[in-house]
Amino acid sequence: MVAGMSTDYYTRLEQRRGPQPSVSMLAAIARALRLSRAERDHLFRLAGHAPSVDGSRSDHVSRGLHRVLDRLDAPAMVTNDLGEVLAQNPLAVALLGDETRFGWGTPQRSRWYRWFADPAERTLHAPEDHDRLSRSYAAGLRTAVSRHPDDRRGRDLVDRLRDASPEFAALWAEHDVSWRPGTEPKRFVHPHVGVIDLECQTLVAESDSQILLVYTATPGSESADRLQLLGVVGAQQFDDLAAGPPLD
Repeated sequence: MVAGMSTDYYTRLEQRRGPQPSVSMLAAIARALRLSRAERDHLFRLAGHAPSVDGSRSDHVSRGLHRVLDRLDAPAMVTNDLGEVLAQNPLAVALLGDETRFGWGTPQRSRWYRWFADPAERTLHAPEDHDRLSRSYAAGLRTAVSRHPDDRRGRDLVDRLRDASPEFAALWAEHDVSWRPGTEPKRFVHPHVGVIDLECQTLVAESDSQILLVYTATPGSESADRLQLLGVVGAQQFDDLAAGPPLD
């Protein structure tokens, strides 16, 4: 379940009855088992694939970064530089929904693709923040693509976005590369607990290809209280409003 594959397929892999697993499938298994980088590379070699070289994009979250994620008492997640979520802690799932539910190899796995291609993706964010977030996401993607100019995944994502979103196409044409890690205000309109004002702290690791996002509230603020309530509510489905209307 954690690796995102069927029990039948995994059983066939263990019994050596399945097809040669792809690189993305091996990466999913390595993430699910929380293998070290050396163990992940060994798994790739056993399956007949060359492990990724240093400096290239890696979708493998290290054990150390996983431990940091597990110990944070704030919503946090790890993404790669294409906006694909690699791991979330439970409070991030409660705040944002399960962003790992989309399969690897699909454009929907990128939160940036969903932002521009699916209007429903923006309902969780305050309307006054939409333009700023659009510009930030487009600049972040251009920075990632310029870092890996021969990466087909990045080029395909850009091509799909340019076809799907005139807004993205216009922003892409501006050649903005101003995105930098740091602190950014985020206002969420959550269906269970109402408006939450948070600061998103962005920390970059592993050759600039992985990003740790941590969302915090000002201590003692109403948003901090609502974030604490969200931890009690848990990761309920956003369309399940049985718990009552959101707070004003």
